[in-house]
Amino acid sequence: MTSPLVLAGPCSAESREQTVATAEALAAEGVRIFRAGLWKPRTKPGAFEGVGAAALPWLAEVKERTGMLTATEVATPEHLQTVAAAGVDAVWIGARTSANPFAVQELADCFAAMTPERRQALAVIVKNPVSPDLELWVGALERIYSAGVRRLAASLRGFSLYGESRYRNAPVWRIPIELHRRLPQLPVLCDPSHIAGRRDLVAPVAGQAMRLGFDGLMIESHCAPSQALSDAAQQLTPADLGDLLRSLPAAGAAAGNNPQLDDMRARIDALDDELIDVLSRRMAVSREIGRFKRKHAMPVLQPDRYSELMTLRRSRGRDAGLDDSFVAAILEAIHEESVRLQLKD
Repeated sequence: MTSPLVLAGPCSAESREQTVATAEALAAEGVRIFRAGLWKPRTKPGAFEGVGAAALPWLAEVKERTGMLTATEVATPEHLQTVAAAGVDAVWIGARTSANPFAVQELADCFAAMTPERRQALAVIVKNPVSPDLELWVGALERIYSAGVRRLAASLRGFSLYGESRYRNAPVWRIPIELHRRLPQLPVLCDPSHIAGRRDLVAPVAGQAMRLGFDGLMIESHCAPSQALSDAAQQLTPADLGDLLRSLPAAGAAAGNNPQLDDMRARIDALDDELIDVLSRRMAVSREIGRFKRKHAMPVLQPDRYSELMTLRRSRGRDAGLDDSFVAAILEAIHEESVRLQLKD
């Protein structure tokens, strides 16, 4: 069993005093990598956008006083060149940047142009794009890897979705799970701060990530969260962060030989097989319906019927104790496949 990798620090490095005070408090809690934003991409002009390169001496002081490694976000080749020259140990590529292949390629070209020694001195973390698009995330990682970066990791910070959610950015766990399946050697971190958006939800999200086998966490922590100039609502005090970390299960805890767990997994496998069989029979009926509709010149789409079924099945799902959005997503996927089959010749 190993402890999770943890990067912690304020959303933004706001002043020397705030940066150093937060770092020293985090070091006392056992954190070994200090993260702080220097350039902050904001949705609207006029908000605090960071102090930029002026904060680099503060990070250097943090490193000298505490021995912590340092990390910050980069969004342009100029950012990357500046922090690499200043001796920053790790950089992350944020969600807005990873969503733009042109921007990622510019950063990749900047990495490729570095000397091998400087390039390999930097660890690089690629956060997921804003939209729930796995291919876009994988593409960003591939661009950075192709530039010669080998100390590479991904970080889930959640996705912007329409509709109400308890989270600032929905985790959509299936996407990082699939990322890990495709790239099993790639470390995958979780940023519960940006997923939660509220400090009371940070610990539950972090716990979920650890139980799902994530390799580590990126968490925002500020010596005075209520006074933070950005993301005040989601930042923890260093003391609260220490409590959170001590409550977490160890990363990479192996199940080992556990007959009870093996039995439950066997039951899951059997149920999954049943689900596949039921779906196969269901789609066979959809094909019959498609042939019937073509024979009688009926439209494939019948909105009233679909609306009625969705209402009834979602109600049945709630009665069975299933999450409504989960049931709706399954029904929508089944309906989409049924329509596709009915449209086939």
